[in-house]
Amino acid sequence: MAKTTAPPPRARRTSQRAPRRRLDVREWLGGIRLSGFMVIMMGLVVLAAFVLVPTIGTYLGQRQQIAALEQAVELSKEDVAALEAERERWKDPAFLTTQARERLYYVKPGEVVYLVDNDLPIEDIPQEQAAVSDDVEQTQTDWMSQFVRSVTEAGLAQTVKAPTIGVPDPTPSP
Repeated sequence: MAKTTAPPPRARRTSQRAPRRRLDVREWLGGIRLSGFMVIMMGLVVLAAFVLVPTIGTYLGQRQQIAALEQAVELSKEDVAALEAERERWKDPAFLTTQARERLYYVKPGEVVYLVDNDLPIEDIPQEQAAVSDDVEQTQTDWMSQFVRSVTEAGLAQTVKAPTIGVPDPTPSP
């Protein structure tokens, strides 16, 4: 007859879940043993970090400068190409004649030129100055306070505006 046997006690225990042990950090740190070789190697790693970090920073800074200079060279090459194209345009007699006619009002013999006067918009027309009086008048202002105010305003100004003399040219020539 066949006899059924109960599973061994070891198999029964593995099927049950064992309670998890709590990890104690102090016990783990206490288990670390530092040898002299390990301390020397860690010191070399720290020394290498102190030596390489500034060097890498310098390298990255120089790479950025090189990239900026290469970009400036490319822009300069574009400017040179544009100036060479402009020089070639000035070698063309038709372009030269057109520029002389438009800029300097040159005409060919026998041509009649008509110049239109007062063709400016109202906002670009220079304002008339007030008439100068014949009487000498004394101003009632303190010149020293006005001088100090003018100097401080000039010193605190954020932007500088280019002076315009006469009527500004709406389309400046290149």
